[in-house]
Amino acid sequence: MTQTLQTLPLKQIDADTVEKLASSIAERDSITRVVRDVVDTGLRNVYFVGAGGSLICSYPAHYLLQQKASFPAFQLQSDELNTSVPELMGPGSLVVLASYTGTTKETVAAAKTAKRAGATVIAAAKTGSPLAEAADVAFSGKSDLFELLVAYELLAATAAELDLEAVSQALTALPSAVHHAIEQAEPLLADIAQALKDEPITYVLGSGPSYGWAYGFAMCFLQEMQWKHAAAFNSGEFFQGAFEMVDDDTAVLLWLGEDASRPMGERAKAFLDRHCKKAQYVDVRDLELPGIPTSVREHVSPIVVGALANRLAQHYESVRGHDLEQRRYMFKVDY
Repeated sequence: MTQTLQTLPLKQIDADTVEKLASSIAERDSITRVVRDVVDTGLRNVYFVGAGGSLICSYPAHYLLQQKASFPAFQLQSDELNTSVPELMGPGSLVVLASYTGTTKETVAAAKTAKRAGATVIAAAKTGSPLAEAADVAFSGKSDLFELLVAYELLAATAAELDLEAVSQALTALPSAVHHAIEQAEPLLADIAQALKDEPITYVLGSGPSYGWAYGFAMCFLQEMQWKHAAAFNSGEFFQGAFEMVDDDTAVLLWLGEDASRPMGERAKAFLDRHCKKAQYVDVRDLELPGIPTSVREHVSPIVVGALANRLAQHYESVRGHDLEQRRYMFKVDY
């Protein structure tokens, strides 16, 4: 895997970040109607199902429902559903799926599996894609925000304790706030990529909904898209073994969110400050999110983490000269 590194031009910050998020939020009314129909006909439980990035993107919504919902919410890898349908899945189940391309074969199969079980299936997928065709209702929104919107509407429809005015204010402000956060974090992200670009392995930590992008950054961005060895750990599980591998020569990246699990990240940071000279931190609390009410920052901060992870990957691409679209096996061989 050793390669001679040459730099690539750094991509501009995605000009369509605001547009993508705004177009997702524009589907809110349609999501509300679908969710209320499911609730009115007897909602029993919710499943977030996906593979790779789409599973990662479900962490914020799943975490929010675990905190506030009066009904059970589950998270499943697509083929886990295909190989073993949960006994609780059936009429009254809402299954929420996503796929960037709408063609991920195990996720398309999972939609069909869920429908055979009697569940209502909704998805974020490209119009006309196999997943869109397999779902009862398909939306075109950005996966993580789409699923968070579903969670918000489920809570509203089931009369959960929720400040709907603050939520609406946050959603209106979110596209511009995310773009602002990326711009504000740009120097930090550039420094992290430069500091860690040559490391033989990087440990990536996160807790609560931010664990999704700790896992996603290690697996999708570093392993898949940069061919770099990496491993992800929940910030709490880090102390159950992995921290024994840490010394002053170990590269660690820690994502710190603003949700209830933040003390787990702070504990990890306190340890790393003492025992690891190569630790790097991205803390959403340090970033301005204009227009986002303080009471809602904990819910939307994982969306910000996802955007920052994507931008950090672009910095890796630039300083390592390894195109994020380059693959050895994915989309190229049968698997």
